[in-house]
Amino acid sequence: MWTLITWIVVGLLGGAIAKAIVPGNQGGGWLATMILGIIGSFVGGLIGSLLFEGKLDLTGPSFSIGGVITSIIGAIIVIVIWGAINKRRA
Repeated sequence: MWTLITWIVVGLLGGAIAKAIVPGNQGGGWLATMILGIIGSFVGGLIGSLLFEGKLDLTGPSFSIGGVITSIIGAIIVIVIWGAINKRRA
């Protein structure tokens, strides 16, 4: 139960910071920010586990500085990919 709440809080925090860092208007409200942050947290966690542990591990972020930074990096990657997909459609 606490793990899910941690993912939501860290995802919301990471997504909000990533949206503030990436230039342009990404749209969406707090729910879109939270979903983006949660997806970004998993993306960042996968990349972090690959780089630091040498294996792909599907884990969520922890409520720590490292977890939030991982979430932000993953959310930035997700924002850039989402922006490229939307730009191609238009």
